[in-house]
Amino acid sequence: MINSFALNHGALQRVERLDAEVMLFSDPDAAERDLLHSHFKLDEHALASALDPDEVSRIEFHPDHLFLIWKRPENYSGGGSLAFEVSSCGLLFSPGQLLVIATDDTPLHGVGTRQPLNTPLDVLLDLLFNNIHHYLGHLKVIKLVARELQQKFNASMQNQHLVQMFNLSESLIYYINALHSNGAVLTRLRNHAEKQHFGSEAIGLIDDLIIENNQCYKQAEIYSTVFSGLIDARGNLMNNSMNNLLRKLTLINVVFLPLNLIASIGGMSEFSMMTAGTPWWVSYPLFLAAMLLGAGGMLFGLRRLAK
Repeated sequence: MINSFALNHGALQRVERLDAEVMLFSDPDAAERDLLHSHFKLDEHALASALDPDEVSRIEFHPDHLFLIWKRPENYSGGGSLAFEVSSCGLLFSPGQLLVIATDDTPLHGVGTRQPLNTPLDVLLDLLFNNIHHYLGHLKVIKLVARELQQKFNASMQNQHLVQMFNLSESLIYYINALHSNGAVLTRLRNHAEKQHFGSEAIGLIDDLIIENNQCYKQAEIYSTVFSGLIDARGNLMNNSMNNLLRKLTLINVVFLPLNLIASIGGMSEFSMMTAGTPWWVSYPLFLAAMLLGAGGMLFGLRRLAK
């Protein structure tokens, strides 16, 4: 789907033309891909990279435009898995036009609410700024969810809560990788802006983006380290709880084993028949002595085999 926007009075206004200042290609079909190849000179590799969720962030410099692969967080929809996903989008920027290529239409959501948009460069920088704040919002949600999971885990010790903590820890690893690669893109964009003599306001905004991205990266690293320690501690705590439970079950078995032995001996009708002519106070002690001798012989044999 193609959504075209014009810049009017500092905001995006939807229009119906292919030469608009800002264009969003969301999950482009075959015809739209052909348009990107023929009209905007975007090669197949660049287009595939923009729609590949596993693609690493990068920036390519061309004589008349820039092409960026930017890692962005996907909208969190909840659910039992508690997994936060990361996807990619492509940004084709020239002084007069910005093309956004993504698998959905969310990249431009919220753009223009922070500052007026007068040029495609303003849209590009505001889009990157919103993405970084999207990461920060997700990190806050992850922290709150982690606290709730800790409380549930302390109350129930279920494996489900431990698996959810593993999912959150895995999501943080993806966020750290995405933020690190995005930081490299911003650094190269800052150097390019200085060489091309961008305005001081744009360069200052890129500097702010680098600082915000670094802070977000450090925060994700701290959360990941804390999560790793928590998961190890929770796993050890679960093992200790299981060991205590097995110890209690063993003590119960030790208490009931002699009772079961006495009941088994007393309930053997064949033994009572075979010792019918022998007093019980003679036959039963002899039977117990034979059992003890057999147990001692088995213990002696097992020790010899173990040496």
